[in-house]
Amino acid sequence: MKITEHTELIRRFADDFTGLQEAVLARMNGICAAETAAALEHASLAGPITVTLAHADVLARGEVRRAELSAQPAERLRRLRAHARRVRRARSQSEAVYKEQRARRLAGRSQAVDMLELRVARRASPAAFAQALRQELRDSGLPDGTPQAPESDLARWAWDRRTAGDELPAAVRELRDCDEDAFVRALQRDAREEENPYLPHDAVAERWSRHARAALAWGRYAIGQAEREVLASVPSARQARLDALDDAYQDAAVLAARSREALLRTAELHERMRACVTTGPFADLIARCRAAALARFADTEPELWHRVSELVVRHQADCRERADGCPHCDRALAALLPDVHSADTAENGDGGHPTETVPADVDRYALLTDLPDSAVVAVADAAVGDDSALCGYGWAAEDGATGYGDLLASSSGEAEVIGICAAALSILEHHEDAPVVLLCDSAQAVDVVDTALRSADPALAHRTLLFPESRHLMDRLLRHRHRVQVRWLKGHIGHDLNETADAFARLALRRVTGRITPSAARKEEARILRSLGSGAGPLLVAA
Repeated sequence: MKITEHTELIRRFADDFTGLQEAVLARMNGICAAETAAALEHASLAGPITVTLAHADVLARGEVRRAELSAQPAERLRRLRAHARRVRRARSQSEAVYKEQRARRLAGRSQAVDMLELRVARRASPAAFAQALRQELRDSGLPDGTPQAPESDLARWAWDRRTAGDELPAAVRELRDCDEDAFVRALQRDAREEENPYLPHDAVAERWSRHARAALAWGRYAIGQAEREVLASVPSARQARLDALDDAYQDAAVLAARSREALLRTAELHERMRACVTTGPFADLIARCRAAALARFADTEPELWHRVSELVVRHQADCRERADGCPHCDRALAALLPDVHSADTAENGDGGHPTETVPADVDRYALLTDLPDSAVVAVADAAVGDDSALCGYGWAAEDGATGYGDLLASSSGEAEVIGICAAALSILEHHEDAPVVLLCDSAQAVDVVDTALRSADPALAHRTLLFPESRHLMDRLLRHRHRVQVRWLKGHIGHDLNETADAFARLALRRVTGRITPSAARKEEARILRSLGSGAGPLLVAA
């Protein structure tokens, strides 16, 4: 069979990152040849295109930032910003195309539908059905001590059994077995020095995907440090520091591309894992175990099983989809059974606990009526940028004290924790004996700080606090843990202290990134303080 020109292009683009990126950007700018544009539409390139645009997106924003810091002509800066917007838009569109194609591919695969009674029983009582299935799988050869073998783990279980005994290359075993910090350092070397060919291996691809975000955060950390050095130098001496900023953006672009590639590799791995339990001998084994588990379930839960059976019989009498096994009816039927638990958490794939919900008609408040009169109450907030790890934080207290500053944060959650810690430490310095209560509208940050304070263990916060500066703040705060509380409050509803903290955080971010002059920053600070003074009042209940 003769290979068409489009097929040749598709193959070349699949193997040539630079060529693919150039073609994608040419298409974005409307200067792409017709045959190239046709090749780029091929489904096999949908994922790789998202990788190239993740890389191009960071580089485009880096060019804008360099131009901002080097006093480029306004017209050039305008063109660079327009280009960056086009790349960002193309990136979003490419990711939407990839998701649509993957969803269509997965939907097009025929899968056997379990009998309706089984699916309803599984939803009606997930714990009981999982226990029955676990016993059947164990009787069929599942080794003792592994894993939780209900529905959410079947793909992993089957895949592990299929690949058991495979000899891993030494480099793969090293990546699989090293600690988290060493793995992140390996990802940084992969981006900055030499691409690691073992990261896509099935044994480590999921770990690669989990830790890619941390590696990318360190790339943003380098950008933040380089930005600070540029802004600290006089314009005539900025060239070398601007070159260092370029290098940091280049590294971050590679990290962004590799992070996206890790997601694609993991998605492809999960598709193969799911196929393992729907085809071949594993599919037959699991089908038999599920049928036997249903019989075991019926013996242990006879009343529930009787209700399930009756409900299914009545439903199938007139269901339009009964010929196909009622593939979408089990959720609604299980909801009709009284006094049962939803099985959603048993099938969410991560074995997590149900998320606690708050009734829609109940607002949550940071109630402060239980505090002694001597307590000092303050609100903290934070602001983060797009590419750099630089963040701003601000706080305002009931007694009129305020503060703001900047640091480096890997995420908005880390930035909020920084704001809480910085505010608490500042207030503690000026109030030797008073208890200190910090309010924050980030539930994640409140949970992180509260857990660390209660346990006196800063390591519990390290999943959120990636950088050394924030970890140092937490270490300092824990020395005063008996005097400090943190509570959640509802944000952005017009409360003076919350709005003041937010305004100071945004001012701090603009100041540290050089987007406001020192004189303008001082005027903005005075304006914020006047606004607070005009409306401040006791914070008896922070809504």
